[in-house]
Amino acid sequence: MAQSIFWLLFVSFACILSLPLLQDYLTYAKSVQVGTQIGVQECKRQFAWDRWNCPDSATQLKGLKRATRETAFVHAISSAGVMYTLTRNCSLGELENCGCDGSKNGKLGGRGWLWGGCSANVEFGERISKEYVDAEETGQDSRAAVNLHNNAAGRLAVKDTMTRICRCHGMSESCSVKTCWTQLSDFRAVGNYLRIKYSHAEKLDIDQKRMNAGNSADIQGAIMDALGSIAQSELIYLQDSPDYCRKNASLGAHGTEGRECLLHGQGLTQGERRSCRRLCHECGLRVEEKRTEVMSSCNCKFHWCCKVHCEDCAHVTVKHVCGRKDGGDGKRRDRGPK
Repeated sequence: MAQSIFWLLFVSFACILSLPLLQDYLTYAKSVQVGTQIGVQECKRQFAWDRWNCPDSATQLKGLKRATRETAFVHAISSAGVMYTLTRNCSLGELENCGCDGSKNGKLGGRGWLWGGCSANVEFGERISKEYVDAEETGQDSRAAVNLHNNAAGRLAVKDTMTRICRCHGMSESCSVKTCWTQLSDFRAVGNYLRIKYSHAEKLDIDQKRMNAGNSADIQGAIMDALGSIAQSELIYLQDSPDYCRKNASLGAHGTEGRECLLHGQGLTQGERRSCRRLCHECGLRVEEKRTEVMSSCNCKFHWCCKVHCEDCAHVTVKHVCGRKDGGDGKRRDRGPK
């Protein structure tokens, strides 16, 4: 899954490098692989209770045929994961010829504080991530331009979620002077940031007359003009999302029939609380209760010396899933893509 994305990215990147450069960049291969994996994991966490739940097919390059807002998120979170891991490993000294960013140390950062300490080397992470991830986009069409834009938006999300940490100096910790440095936030903060961008993603409006002209200059000009009005931090897409309530393999929609939802419980998130409504009711399905008997060890007693004897106890687990309504037509009440 995540490994397949990584290796295709890596092979594409390796093909454009000379042997000495390839040997240098093999050093970063593990970080790129791990970064891709944490991006996929965060994607699945963010959409766990949505109609589109970042399925395995969507995290493989062959599953990204349509340039929807979901594809935009996959590109952004994957790119962010690679940059994040490279930056973290660099700052921890785990990569050769790379360490903290001390370029600003000793300089005035603001009123009452100076740059110091070990700042995260985001410039390094951004540069290497871009060289790996963007190497896959070799086309000159609108799809390649959209993918590159979303890759960059993912890297920018890492920068925008960084935090500043400060330490006080002075007599009796009077904090007359502070030294500060930057560090990465938890990657979940990056995921939350990009989830908001996903909700406000913009559909790229390209002049189709210029695109159909067949002249490469006109095509590139139309794409650049369309991108020019959109901030780099925003996610963009070309095609509307399909109906994720219904299974449609050709469009990458798996449907919500059989999906688990949470009907009740303590401490549920907003997404968990609305999961049965969004996945079942609004997709024309009903909530089914499924009970399963599970055997486990219980009433264990320690006997001297040295055995533990347990009984086999049965307990029932209950979960709720979306199922078809008996005799229903399966029509849904809301046709939103989520």
